[in-house]
Amino acid sequence: MEGLNNIKKQYIQTLIKRTKETKIYKPFQSTGLALAQILRDYEHKAIYIRLAKIYDNEELIRKAKDVAERKSIDNKGAYFMKILKDIKKLERPKLTYKKKIKKPIKLKLGI
Repeated sequence: MEGLNNIKKQYIQTLIKRTKETKIYKPFQSTGLALAQILRDYEHKAIYIRLAKIYDNEELIRKAKDVAERKSIDNKGAYFMKILKDIKKLERPKLTYKKKIKKPIKLKLGI
């Protein structure tokens, strides 16, 4: 039983270590987290990651720093969303899906 308790404690410790590590795999994820940090809006970091995937990252960071420097703004995240219209979207090719053509059904005649 003591060995089982040790395994449980080690497993819980590894889970705690994993939660502290960041899991950033793509550049837009890093940009989105940087936006959340600049605007001090950690609750909405998923939105910023999505925006970094759609919009130009350099302009997003430039606008976020501009908003963060303004001291008269109370809710910097909301103001940033309001001025988001000025930032151009990235042009990405649209995916087209091929339509499946149904094959004709072969009928068996009972002759």
